[in-house]
Amino acid sequence: MPALSPTMTAGNIGTWQKKAGDTIAPGDVLVEIETDKAQMDFEFQEEGVLAKILKDAGEKDVAVGNPIAVMIEEGGDVTPFESFTLDDAGGEKKPAAPPKEEASESSEPPETGSKTAPPPQQESKPSSTESESSGGRLETSLEREPSASPMAKSLALERGVPINEVKGTGPRGRITKDDIEKYQPSAGAGPSSTTAGPAFEDIPASSMRKTIANRLTQSVNQNPHYFVTASVSVSKLLKLRQALNASADGRYKLSVNDFLIKACGVACRKVPAVNSSWRGEEGTIREHKNVDVSVAVATPNGLMTPVVKGVEGLGLQSISAQVKDLGKRARDSKLKPEEYQGGTFTISNMGMNSAVERFTAIINPPQAGILAVGTTKKVAVPVEGEEGTNLEWDDQIVVTGSFDHKVVDGAVGGDWIREFKNVIENPLELLL
Repeated sequence: MPALSPTMTAGNIGTWQKKAGDTIAPGDVLVEIETDKAQMDFEFQEEGVLAKILKDAGEKDVAVGNPIAVMIEEGGDVTPFESFTLDDAGGEKKPAAPPKEEASESSEPPETGSKTAPPPQQESKPSSTESESSGGRLETSLEREPSASPMAKSLALERGVPINEVKGTGPRGRITKDDIEKYQPSAGAGPSSTTAGPAFEDIPASSMRKTIANRLTQSVNQNPHYFVTASVSVSKLLKLRQALNASADGRYKLSVNDFLIKACGVACRKVPAVNSSWRGEEGTIREHKNVDVSVAVATPNGLMTPVVKGVEGLGLQSISAQVKDLGKRARDSKLKPEEYQGGTFTISNMGMNSAVERFTAIINPPQAGILAVGTTKKVAVPVEGEEGTNLEWDDQIVVTGSFDHKVVDGAVGGDWIREFKNVIENPLELLL
């Protein structure tokens, strides 16, 4: 089992793309693996022949380093390996100890006996109900869910369609966008059909969901958050955006978020203490020279934060192109680990939801700051004129910075918000 991300200690086996006896060339996809971050294709980088599969599709929590298959040299005979077993390959080890946040799940050693354990701890063991329902080998979350295109998953979430009840018409039964659009509830579906069963459904948490839960719990528990909020005028920014898009001749289409990402880069350069990370094990605070902005993207599988690197040196057009590309591949689960790890600051924009005026975000460790952006609102502001004070409508957003007090003092967080507000309200500085 390969380590496909720095935090991966175990993985789930998805679909094998090769079978025993197949020749493998460098770059061929050997098997799909569900990591703690996402579903990924494992590409083999050597020539050879797949002699034996030791871990079938659906095997769960296979520790990194454990044998999953046998490869032999190209042209070799696979016949001697037909009866080859996992024990012949040296057996398997247990996954490495989970992060601190998961310690409560394994705090009671097996040898103590479950009779002395408190009932809540017994009920929280995740493997009890799954073995009963499957009746056989464990399945990955990918197998428990029907095969569906990312567009179909997104549309099903939007329309509230139970994707498990949709019959796919694509290749190998894959559910397509048309299948979701044509879906009709069965005649027997209704209030009476649920009365016989429980009034809830337990949905198994994917590896990615567990990782999100662990990291955010760690962030709240270990990082003393404080919040700084400001109302920012975006009237000039919206006019500049409109003018630039009108003159682009289709070469690009800038979004408000592109300007906000660039402004984060400018503010981090002017207040570098915010562009830092806490290194507790080393007893240091690392101040980063480059501003690599993690952009929160909602995907069907959970929140991803692809990174736009070197924002301080990029133009708006380049930022826009990268955000579109990274966002699309994040929703399609096609990001490489280096594309969603290693950011120095994060922005989370929910401005596209007109109901969200403001919110606070949780810091993405080991970063020291994250900016939460609400929707644009028309606000009446007093303007002094020759004939007295008049009211004019101004487009404004409310932004809230969350900062780690271990790294960023309150006054410094205030300075960062001031610099961000200044560059947004004077957006021509973004073009310098």
